[in-house]
Amino acid sequence: MSEKRAVILGAAGFIGSHLVDRFLAEGWRVTGVDNLITGTLRNIEHLSRETRFDFLEADVCGSLDAIQGTVDAVLDFASPASPIDYLEHPFETLHVGSIGVENALKLAKRTGAVFLLSSTSEVYGDPLEHPQRETYWGNVNPIGPRAVYDEAKRFAEAITVAYRRYEKVQVRIARIFNTYGPRMRLDDGRVVPTFVAQALRGEPITMFGDGSQTRSFCYVDDNVEGMWRLLHSSYEDPVNIGNPHELTILEFAKAVQRLVGSDVPIVSRPLPQDDPRVRRPDITRAKELLGWEPKVGFDEGMRRTIAWFEQQV
Repeated sequence: MSEKRAVILGAAGFIGSHLVDRFLAEGWRVTGVDNLITGTLRNIEHLSRETRFDFLEADVCGSLDAIQGTVDAVLDFASPASPIDYLEHPFETLHVGSIGVENALKLAKRTGAVFLLSSTSEVYGDPLEHPQRETYWGNVNPIGPRAVYDEAKRFAEAITVAYRRYEKVQVRIARIFNTYGPRMRLDDGRVVPTFVAQALRGEPITMFGDGSQTRSFCYVDDNVEGMWRLLHSSYEDPVNIGNPHELTILEFAKAVQRLVGSDVPIVSRPLPQDDPRVRRPDITRAKELLGWEPKVGFDEGMRRTIAWFEQQV
């Protein structure tokens, strides 16, 4: 039997590089694509001698015609995902969520591949429903500073569903909640690398607001398992992929102190505009359709992540 082949866009990024590893472990061939704006070759350097992996440094907003031959799956993880990155690259973020996603969909149509979109919990905005179900339409400020990312992903979902309806492309849509683990960038501005790096360096942990806002953290291995199962399902509407274990940001900061073994102070900074007050996925759909739920406990996942950050610091 010939090997199956996946094209993973954003392959040098945090989640994308872990997906490359998973597909290779499952016996697939993988073509990775990344323009390295926020990804890094360090995340895939361990694959330099892997004959079933090839890498194309390219912008998905350009042509993907260089990808020829049989393709069984196209997974689109090509977008800045942290506030620092998408605020620094607003137009690139809007373009990759529109032009880039359509180019990826065209590739899937041309090759007859299944298309998986990495959407986000940010489509729910600052939610008025808690926990968030896939049927919730969200509370997004379309002209706020976060809109370049939030609305890009909402458009990405819309064009993905349009290709399903009108072009008969098989699609999967994953709404990813906060994910953490090895290969996150120390400077990407998200709460996990920021708090851990500060604690490891002996610096004060800088918390936005009073810390009462909540997040739910899913370890990257669990996230990848959810993606794998979703791709191999036949379900074409959005599915939340995240961990329903909810923490306040203050609770998370104290957990970082405990797990790092540091008594650095926790200090408050002004809360950014449109920062979500609550964030927790309802994963009933994932449980029922995919038989999936997170397995890695918070302390275990954080210990693995801290060990990786210790090497970077």
